[in-house]
Amino acid sequence: MSDAKEAAATSVLHRLNLSNQRLEKLLHNLRNEHQAESEIRAIAQEVVQAVEIQPDIALASILLCQIAGSYAVRHCIETAIVTIIAARGLQLDAAHTQTLAAAALTMNVGMLRHNESFQHKHTSLSHEEMAVIRRHPEESVNLLKHVGINDDEWISCVLLHHENDDGSGYPAGLASPEVTRNAKLLSLADRYCAQVSARNYRRSIVPDQALRNLQQDQQAPVDPELLQLFRLELGDYPPGTLVRLENGELGVVSGRHDGSGGQPVISLRAADGSVLNPPRQRSSNVAEYGIRTTLNEDDAGLRFSMKQIWGEQASL
Repeated sequence: MSDAKEAAATSVLHRLNLSNQRLEKLLHNLRNEHQAESEIRAIAQEVVQAVEIQPDIALASILLCQIAGSYAVRHCIETAIVTIIAARGLQLDAAHTQTLAAAALTMNVGMLRHNESFQHKHTSLSHEEMAVIRRHPEESVNLLKHVGINDDEWISCVLLHHENDDGSGYPAGLASPEVTRNAKLLSLADRYCAQVSARNYRRSIVPDQALRNLQQDQQAPVDPELLQLFRLELGDYPPGTLVRLENGELGVVSGRHDGSGGQPVISLRAADGSVLNPPRQRSSNVAEYGIRTTLNEDDAGLRFSMKQIWGEQASL
């Protein structure tokens, strides 16, 4: 195997982008797919394997918008990544993790043809468009069953991923205990990724604020135990978070843990705005390198490749 091919085979970022391309093609032609379940499970397993190589790079790819393609499909891959990491925290076995990933990849297939037009709207959605959104879990399930997918857990997660414990969700307004834990896990991953990933019409929300938003959302309350799981497995500052340190440096969080009780940060610019060449490894556990604030990409003004931070495993 050539060096280039070997690097691509072990690159988390390369694998995730290939999975996204494969999923986009499959979902747009799903009604005519004769081996839908095996094909979707194969893509789900590809995403699981990519995350297992290096979860920190997989998380960073979400915050740094490094998965190419339409937002509608990219969002499903990103939700699958977060779902897989949360499933690891719950110590779910490989089969259950793959099924949850498959549900994430297909949760919105029932409204895929509408997504791009919704993304480009600069006005509020009409009643008809809102009706499409509220029907999409059922439409997705109907399409999945049409192509022969009848796995109860998979179908349940897709159908229930917008239901809430208090009965305020859709499409059926079900309440706990009818809303399963796995469906709530998928829902939380979906909502988290929708906030932290940039869209055509708005900038991303920084991850620590996204977690606060979910905690404070009174209209669609989240399961507090699952929210705590997210805080433990993702952290307030997941890898890929752009930060200003206490000493004024700008950088990117490169991992969830650094072994000293803090997080590793790669500083890219000094407090005066000059480029640090080479970039400097910092630990947020040290007072002067503590995280002062988080920034989104536009505010940070940092330009760098993921390979520069994480090496060959983050090459495209």
